[in-house]
Amino acid sequence: MLDRDGYRPSIAIVIANARNQVFWGKRLREHSWQFPQGGIDPDEAPEEAMYRELWEEVGLSAQHVRILGRTRDWLRYHVPKQWVRREWRGNYRGQKQIWYLLRFIGRDSDINLRMTEKPEFDAWRWNDYQVPLDAVIEFKRDVYKSALQELEHFLHRRAPYRRRGSSHGSAKHEGEEKLPRDPTVAAETVSEKDRVTAREPAV
Repeated sequence: MLDRDGYRPSIAIVIANARNQVFWGKRLREHSWQFPQGGIDPDEAPEEAMYRELWEEVGLSAQHVRILGRTRDWLRYHVPKQWVRREWRGNYRGQKQIWYLLRFIGRDSDINLRMTEKPEFDAWRWNDYQVPLDAVIEFKRDVYKSALQELEHFLHRRAPYRRRGSSHGSAKHEGEEKLPRDPTVAAETVSEKDRVTAREPAV
């Protein structure tokens, strides 16, 4: 679903461990890295979408994380025409995102990249909070920079934004729109039989 300006509503997730390192995922069969993200379904609140994508892409549920904060407004990026599927051209401009910062309170072994038949990532690692933006696809870099700057202060707050919620995180943030160390740890590879094309437009 697109808004009237041609942007797909979506969420992005920054997962920080106790050392304030963040989950950094390598896109399936690509050399680019990114945070988990995904579209918001019709009649789904952003927080509900966040918990769903967290489960689908990383294998984590509400019991493994707590919400530290989120961006106040939508952050938008434009997708170049060559990255847009033919059937979306003419209407689709890009994505607008609400970004969430989560505190990871589980174990590394809880992370599972193979929760669905179409995994988003084929490897992951813990990275410093200021991720290398040159590893991010170019048209997303400004949004990454803005989101990380806005969310960073939540890392150092004593009181969390909210403790763990329900398994699907149905509670909403006030004013939330309902639509319409060394980063070499814990690499995981998706087996060849799982190497399928990610759903589009996934950018």
